[in-house]
Amino acid sequence: MIELRGGKMNVHKVTKKLTLPSLILDLDAFDENSRKIAVMANGKKIRIASKSIRAIPLLKRILRTDSVFQGVMSFSPKEAIFLADNGIDDILIGYPTWDDDAHKKIAEINKAGYKITCMVDSVKQVEKLNDLAQEVEGLIYVCIDVDMSTKFGSLHFGVRRSPLKSKEDVVRLARKIKELPNIELHGIMGYEAQIAGVNDESPYQKIKNVAIRYMKSKSIAKIETLRKSVVEALQKEGFELEIVNGGGTGSLHTTTKEKVVTEVTAGSGFYNPLLFDYYRDFQYKPSLYFALPIVRKPASNIYTCLGGGYIASGPHGEDKVPQPVYPPNGKLMPFEGAGEVQTPIMYKDVELDIGDPIIFRAAKAGEICERFNEIVCISHGEVVERHLTYRGAGKCFL
Repeated sequence: MIELRGGKMNVHKVTKKLTLPSLILDLDAFDENSRKIAVMANGKKIRIASKSIRAIPLLKRILRTDSVFQGVMSFSPKEAIFLADNGIDDILIGYPTWDDDAHKKIAEINKAGYKITCMVDSVKQVEKLNDLAQEVEGLIYVCIDVDMSTKFGSLHFGVRRSPLKSKEDVVRLARKIKELPNIELHGIMGYEAQIAGVNDESPYQKIKNVAIRYMKSKSIAKIETLRKSVVEALQKEGFELEIVNGGGTGSLHTTTKEKVVTEVTAGSGFYNPLLFDYYRDFQYKPSLYFALPIVRKPASNIYTCLGGGYIASGPHGEDKVPQPVYPPNGKLMPFEGAGEVQTPIMYKDVELDIGDPIIFRAAKAGEICERFNEIVCISHGEVVERHLTYRGAGKCFL
């Protein structure tokens, strides 16, 4: 037996009791991550990104951990309704959406006292939402998405999100919202993806890391200045903002320092997937794993597992591929990688057999939950809970 400390050892202990493949959460590490993230709040609220969790009981577990956790950021209007049906009443949909039936339902839910806030960045979106709300004599709260990317000459540092790039852009849309009877401006959001979502200590891009760290350092002040100017411009127009949302797990240490920010969003840090190993400014504990059974032994040092092709979204590269973590020193085959129904792993000095488990970590957080019906929760090496994922609950929102 190879000695292994921490979460991977606890996960390995339970695999003999499980039907594999299985998705396994180390609750001790998960709870520790929750406490560490709460400490980072710096007096702000923390909104939980549901796309990184994708299991109702675990969202509620985080909300119970500390009073700084307030509300959920969802990714779909139907998901927002599902969350509301399950007792979560403060929901911000993090992206513009286009779904007549779901938005009419949201307008009715809001009229009944819930707060589901839709994201907007164009006149066409707010006019559509107002029309739908009027049809059911309901109310839709909206949040304006502000572009927080940074320009370095011709280089666009950030992601392509909102077309609203200045305080003037935002004020024009806010004035339009004020004209519409069934729409109410609830707040603004600015996601600085170039800070929160770009790792800067990746072993796959050592030279690029230096450039990213430099651009991050130059971006932070520009982000703060833009967000402050937008908030002040809206206040001069008479708007009282309940939400000034920013950041993600990767930028908690900077976004929480901005005075105008009322809340920050966190999600991936609770599971701490592989990509979060490659940030210089913070470290959390890996808590989410998946275990695959060995079903073939095509060569003396190669073990083929069932399943495993759970590739993360984003630009394709080695950093988006799941990796075996127990037994240690396993390697994916360079010409096969992680496959749809089988994944061969190569070892040098490890003796395994058909039926044995190999434990993996995924590159990103919530996406892996779409491949499993349940999350098996363990504590101190014992199974203590089982929770349905969205998929297990029969839901597929995107």
